[in-house]
Amino acid sequence: MANFRFQGRSDQGQLVEGTMEATSQDAVASLLLGQGVTPTKIIELDAAQSVLNELFKKLKREKIKDVDKIMFCRQMYTITKSGIPLVRGIRGLAASIRHAYFREVLNDVASRLESGTTLSQSLAHHPSVFDNLFLSMISVGETSGSLDIVFQQLAFYIERDEETRKSIKSAMRYPSFVLIAIALAIAIVNVVVIPKFAEVFEQFGSELPLVTKILIGTSDLFINYWWAIIIALFGSTVGIITYLRSAQGALKWGEYKLKIPVVGDIISRASMARYSRSFALMMKAGVPLNQSLALCARAIDNDFLELKIDKIRAGVERGESLLRTHQNSGMFSPLVLQMVAVGEESGQIEELLAEVAGFYEREVDYDIKSLSAKIEPILIVVMAVFVTILALGIFLPMWSLYEVQSGKG
Repeated sequence: MANFRFQGRSDQGQLVEGTMEATSQDAVASLLLGQGVTPTKIIELDAAQSVLNELFKKLKREKIKDVDKIMFCRQMYTITKSGIPLVRGIRGLAASIRHAYFREVLNDVASRLESGTTLSQSLAHHPSVFDNLFLSMISVGETSGSLDIVFQQLAFYIERDEETRKSIKSAMRYPSFVLIAIALAIAIVNVVVIPKFAEVFEQFGSELPLVTKILIGTSDLFINYWWAIIIALFGSTVGIITYLRSAQGALKWGEYKLKIPVVGDIISRASMARYSRSFALMMKAGVPLNQSLALCARAIDNDFLELKIDKIRAGVERGESLLRTHQNSGMFSPLVLQMVAVGEESGQIEELLAEVAGFYEREVDYDIKSLSAKIEPILIVVMAVFVTILALGIFLPMWSLYEVQSGKG
């Protein structure tokens, strides 16, 4: 089997290109014609090109953004709602999508559909694009005959999730720039400014204040041992990443980041909003309760909270009520627990969970809007401390020298 790069035109005249593994160019042409694509160019890739192509595909796989998935879900909602055959609809979508890898994924999904597999099974061959929650929803939609509603719900869920993440990133942008500027200022001061003053102080040979000695020592460290600092930073970064990727590290970090001053509470509420929204989505689609909780635990992207949700699932499987298991988790406020209790009693748990998600999302939106106002005083204090230490370290010895010179005069 060899790898081939191809270009062609779909039935609608759209350009289609990608790579395919086959025994020969004729086999590639036959496969493309079977997919409704007229090939215009087929080139065999050598071994090195194949390796680079696979590496490039893996890199591109990470670049499929939530915006692309939202548009896909919306378009699939229109396709399934209007009764267009899935294969034809997905082929049409693939032809209109600019993202090369996503186009290859959709063409592969269409090919699998043509071979007789279900949509959820076809999508499951691309786990880096479609997660477990997405696949479970599609499977339920196929079983219940409500794929259009499922795609509509998925579009709404992914969009809300993306909006929350964008809001948090936007709020953290200003503090990040300030911290980067402070770090650059510290480096420039240590490498350029302090050495000049150190030369002046050395000429007089007088006793220097402790603050000045610390600044000069730090500057010498930056200038003479910059390579050691880089190695230490690199080693620390690798060590931290390795630890955070371990089971224990991920669990500890998941718990710690919920306690970070100012932003920890926002992260906690955003996670609860994501959990409530995904849980409501699963319940509305008809996914079994224990399976819904298992999927929501994996979707929350926090190992510490995932462990708590797994305990909720275990409690439900033992026959405990949702209210009791949610109370024992210690994750939710009394108001939210009251809403869960009412939803469980009235049999409208999915509607109440959606309200819970909305409640948390509104709180997160409000907190994010005021986040900059909360962080600014902290940044001002940090900058003030930095400037004060720098000023004392430089000007105290200068005043001492001035007094000495004045006394001599």
